[in-house]
Amino acid sequence: MSQTIDPRRPAKSESAFRTISEVAEDLDVPQHVLRFWETKFTQIRPMKRGGGRRYYRPEDVALLRRIRSLLYDDGFTIKGVQKLLREGGLKPLDPIDADDEMEEQGAAPAPADVISVLEKRSEVAALPEQVKGVVQSVIAELSIVSTLLREASKVH
Repeated sequence: MSQTIDPRRPAKSESAFRTISEVAEDLDVPQHVLRFWETKFTQIRPMKRGGGRRYYRPEDVALLRRIRSLLYDDGFTIKGVQKLLREGGLKPLDPIDADDEMEEQGAAPAPADVISVLEKRSEVAALPEQVKGVVQSVIAELSIVSTLLREASKVH
């Protein structure tokens, strides 16, 4: 979502805490949805100040962005996202966020980068080398398809 910049308010640094209204605008969801998600996802823990005002840390915002993407873009249910979080398949600062940021800038992560991230996960590290090779070739093919789709979308 493109943010409108208020000339009266200086831009915040990436490490600054955000209010619920800023996060809601950034994620394009109503504030009550963020409050609801706090009840469903215990990993979201904004600081609460006097009067119950919420201040979200950068890692809270990153997790909320990932949750929103899973729910709205990928079609997960709340229970599905809860299961991912519970099983450790989704962490607040998951490397996937960095890949999403690269994708928004028009650069797909190199297949070798994706493999190095995957190898750090214990379930992937236990795979036989032959399977890792197959995964590596699939990721390379997906990277090519992603590039072709990105170029095709620029034409239209």
